[in-house]
Amino acid sequence: MEKTKKKFYITTPIYYVNDKPHIGHAYTTIAADVLTRFFKKQGKDVFFLTGTDEHGINIARAAEKAGKNPQEFCDKNSELFKRAWKNLNIKYDYFIRTTDEHHEKTVKDFLKKLKQKDAVYEKEYTGLYCSGCEKFLTEKELIDGKCPDHKKEPEKISEKNWFFNLEKYLKQVESLIKKNKLILRPEYAKKETLGLFKQKLEDFSISRQKVKWGIELPFDKNQTVYVWVDALLNYISGDGSEKFKKYWEDGYVIHLLAKDILKFHAIYWPAMLNAVGHKTPDKEFIHGFFTINGQKMSKTLGNVIDPNNIVEKFGSDAARYLLLSQFPFGQDGDIKEEKFVEKYNADLANGLGNLVARVLTLVARNSIQYTRSSKIDSKILANIKKLKKDYKKLMQEFKLYETLDEVWKFISFCDLYIEKEKPWQLIKNHESRVKNYELEKILNNLLYCINEISDLVAPFLPETSKKIKEQLKSGKSIPLFPRI
Repeated sequence: MEKTKKKFYITTPIYYVNDKPHIGHAYTTIAADVLTRFFKKQGKDVFFLTGTDEHGINIARAAEKAGKNPQEFCDKNSELFKRAWKNLNIKYDYFIRTTDEHHEKTVKDFLKKLKQKDAVYEKEYTGLYCSGCEKFLTEKELIDGKCPDHKKEPEKISEKNWFFNLEKYLKQVESLIKKNKLILRPEYAKKETLGLFKQKLEDFSISRQKVKWGIELPFDKNQTVYVWVDALLNYISGDGSEKFKKYWEDGYVIHLLAKDILKFHAIYWPAMLNAVGHKTPDKEFIHGFFTINGQKMSKTLGNVIDPNNIVEKFGSDAARYLLLSQFPFGQDGDIKEEKFVEKYNADLANGLGNLVARVLTLVARNSIQYTRSSKIDSKILANIKKLKKDYKKLMQEFKLYETLDEVWKFISFCDLYIEKEKPWQLIKNHESRVKNYELEKILNNLLYCINEISDLVAPFLPETSKKIKEQLKSGKSIPLFPRI
């Protein structure tokens, strides 16, 4: 189905504005940008949505602490995310905010439909609520009586809320996942989700009684829409246009998310969509958690990394590369911040940058003109053909780390080719009045390889790709990645 679709719709989760953007937010958003650029190069019509989650008790409390009203606080912090994505050269189609007027209308219309379909009901409820997660937890989810993520005891809350009748739609959702009509990747995510159906999955609250900063429930003015329900509905709000709706209805819908929100996206979200007769997502790709130098990222430890700082030190393309080349997308991993300079110099300055510089320097000194019609060595052509085939397959499987690894193996292949052919010796031993056909052949082989590399790295390193193309055209070598 994915291959036959011409429209693609790619989303990230929307991020809480109670704090500044960090590299966890950047990681998912860069990945979505890379995939968007890749699918566009494949001729697909792609809509890329990201944004900010701006309602709920945490936002209200953070705003109060900052001495601002909630809307002012959201306006300011939402801009921090936009600025970070601009610095990382992330080209989204729309940045949604849950305080957008059209989003509020979408939420209210959707909840009205849920009530019309008899998918929600009201009841008195007592539960354990973690304000950090902004969700109710069950006893079995706690570790030593505390929230496993926020390490604090949840509050015991009694409220009259509206609940979604999850049980009514569980079989439909389970069937979607088993038949791969809702594809969950990596495979562990599918297994983990199917395992949840064997447990007792309880109906969940769609409203809160005592949270004022939120969207008013359209059929009960004493309630606001639960922040998680509000946030999930951003995917069908989009930019609010009629054109956008076609991306959801006719396109291949892909959600990128971290595994801590898997249950909400893989079970609750499709169940809600089923209840009102909406199409469900086609694919959800779940990436893992990462630690910083072996420790969980936290403000208390002071190891939260601001993506703007990485851009300031290394540049936008290098920042993108350094984050995506740490470990496979979809797995847990550890980011070693102190290794950034070492990896930058090894892979970018001494790797890709050095290859382009040394070849173009030889080209300029010997007045070689690169032409696509030049006859290229058959072994090089075979190598590139295989690389492009593997590249496409890996990208379609969202294996971004492995894709980069294959491209950098080819960069190493080019370096070995130079060492084997030793073009400098041909220059040294050559009489200047005779055309150096052998040198021209070697350098044209390398120029061909560099042009292919520039195309392959374009989704990951868009500015670098442009610079390589410009240098190939001008024949002038300009450093891509100065050593640090």
